[in-house]
Amino acid sequence: MYSSTTNIRALLGDFHIEGMMLRYSSFVPRLYNYCKSLGFEAGKIMPSRAFCSDESQGYPIILIAKHFGTFPFNHGRVGGIVATSRHRPHAAHGKDMVIIQASHVGYDPATRTFGTYRRMQTEKQEFGTCCGKLGEVLDWYSNEYQFAQENIFLHRYEGDYLIRIDNQLLRENREEGLFLNLERVVERRENGELTPLRSFSTSKAYPVSCEFRRLLGDDVWPLNGEIAIGKHLLPEMFRFKRNIDEDPEDQQPLERNLLNPMAWIVTSKAPLLTAAQVNTQAEFDRTFRTIVKEHGYQGKKVVYIAGLHIDISPQPGQLFPLTKFVPWAAYIQDSDGSHQTLEQHELMNALLAHPDQNPDMIDLEDAIRIMGKAEEIKVRL
Repeated sequence: MYSSTTNIRALLGDFHIEGMMLRYSSFVPRLYNYCKSLGFEAGKIMPSRAFCSDESQGYPIILIAKHFGTFPFNHGRVGGIVATSRHRPHAAHGKDMVIIQASHVGYDPATRTFGTYRRMQTEKQEFGTCCGKLGEVLDWYSNEYQFAQENIFLHRYEGDYLIRIDNQLLRENREEGLFLNLERVVERRENGELTPLRSFSTSKAYPVSCEFRRLLGDDVWPLNGEIAIGKHLLPEMFRFKRNIDEDPEDQQPLERNLLNPMAWIVTSKAPLLTAAQVNTQAEFDRTFRTIVKEHGYQGKKVVYIAGLHIDISPQPGQLFPLTKFVPWAAYIQDSDGSHQTLEQHELMNALLAHPDQNPDMIDLEDAIRIMGKAEEIKVRL
């Protein structure tokens, strides 16, 4: 999905968050009413959710059950990956089908930062990484990026603008790690080679390319001595290689979804937010193609919607997070096989065109009360 620098920048820029957020208590009834407008039959809709296994995702599940009248089928793997192998059993559980996929990220309103969530069941209700799986995946790349930030230096020598690079970062025969796009960073000699101007015991210094100098600006280079490149190591200037082992528990493509745009993720102001956004985009592109091909969904009405969950930690007196949903895209299929894709603004407008009140909503507490008072049925072997 993400191949070139231009594509990555464009796709990330097209995912809007500001002005695109819905409270979950508003999103789910609007989605239900939108499905009804497409001809979905009340009481015959089988919702499914592809969420992370995090406890913070429980509140959205409760609301889905409340508005659709049944607990949703589980289509999700850790990190918000869609288990596409579960399409056929899902299709057998209802007349009309709804799938909601969402990656998630925590948000702390006190510090206005993304990536953390208060774990209410811990001893001291500590904040933890959210999404934890995304954070686990990002750790290795963040460490590689930090090493490069601290071991690439900018300096001047006899009027030349130079970049001094640690030898480890110059070894192209490594199987994995951070690799510089040297053709964009270093000036080529007349013979076309990337030849160092100076060699040191553990590094080499090269004259920089015009493109690199233009990107950074001349003011970044010190007049005397040298400085670590730090935050000036921009995503256009490097890439990652990684040997990704299949997760024996989940066998999910989470890290593969993130690999190509990882330079943009680790350099962003909120890496976990960007990672969740990227995963949502990649999962929609991957999953809707499998829905189109799934025989179990043929002849059925299907709505597949992908977006982002923003988990705001419970405040005093609250049990659950104040979850916000940011829609990204939707695939709409009619029973005759006709279908369409709604892009982000089209999807948001479609949701807002329907009320956030649902006359078919069930009372979960009343349903549980009835079950508790029902005459016992003995199970006999």
